[in-house]
Amino acid sequence: MGFTSKVLVNVGVAALAIASFVGCGSGAAKPFAGTSATAASATTTTTTANAGTATANSSSTTASTSSNPAPAPPAAAAAPAAPAAPAASGNGAPAGSTVIGGIQNQQGWQTCGGCGNQGGTGQGPDYGMGQGLSNPSLSGHAADFWANGGPAYTGGYYFIEQPTLPNPLTYLRYEFDMYIPAQYANAPQAIEFECQQTVNGDTYNFAWQADYATNGWRVFNYTTKNWEATGIPLQQFAPDTWHHIVAIYHTAGTQAIHDSLIVDGQVFNANISHPATHTGTGLEFTNGFQLDLNSASTPYHVYVDNMQVTVAD
Repeated sequence: MGFTSKVLVNVGVAALAIASFVGCGSGAAKPFAGTSATAASATTTTTTANAGTATANSSSTTASTSSNPAPAPPAAAAAPAAPAAPAASGNGAPAGSTVIGGIQNQQGWQTCGGCGNQGGTGQGPDYGMGQGLSNPSLSGHAADFWANGGPAYTGGYYFIEQPTLPNPLTYLRYEFDMYIPAQYANAPQAIEFECQQTVNGDTYNFAWQADYATNGWRVFNYTTKNWEATGIPLQQFAPDTWHHIVAIYHTAGTQAIHDSLIVDGQVFNANISHPATHTGTGLEFTNGFQLDLNSASTPYHVYVDNMQVTVAD
């Protein structure tokens, strides 16, 4: 069966960046504090459960489309199964945590033109998102994030609002399964993912970047607006297979702490702390995903499934 997408969110090359957004490309700030250029109203489902218990949300998103179609996904055989995720009883989440599951298939995903660029300004790539894919998929409802060229080194940024929490997070786990087809194996400049919380006017940013340029994992310093090396090596993702990614964080006072990164079951302890940035903005909690183009602006697809966050405040 070929890859098929049911619902499309598409931002053309000429889409305008929103002035209140500051981009999340290499060395830039994250665009969670503003409004989106193309936004659909969010619908989420949350479940209060013991650690690791996810609930799928099968709603889909609709948004404006550009005249530029998505690059045709490659035909491929059914994808192999993902590596096993950590057992629910052993993932460290506090009992009674809130789990938001099936995020890749939620309504309300937003894009913001060039906000993913260095400095959050300028022309963005031609990028978009398809939902409801049955192949490649683990759940039968995967998402296709794609970038179809544009200015070199620009970033296609996607984010979605989640239910807010009144206190800084004492536990945050962001995880998903990711699949890169073989023909795009060497195309990414970087792949980024993050959560962000604003509470009491302070913004806590929790971001990782798989940097293909340096073969290293980096974290974002929201205060200095720079990506920082962690010393954790990146083994570029093997194509045509599912990879399970888990990032665990928490806050302590006004510090945002990257606790660990787990890639296909291999744990990398980080224990990296950054101060929250006082932005004065309202209560907010979001998660995001980004594709960065290389020097040749090579188009590519990344498929994501079983995206969820587990939180406690």
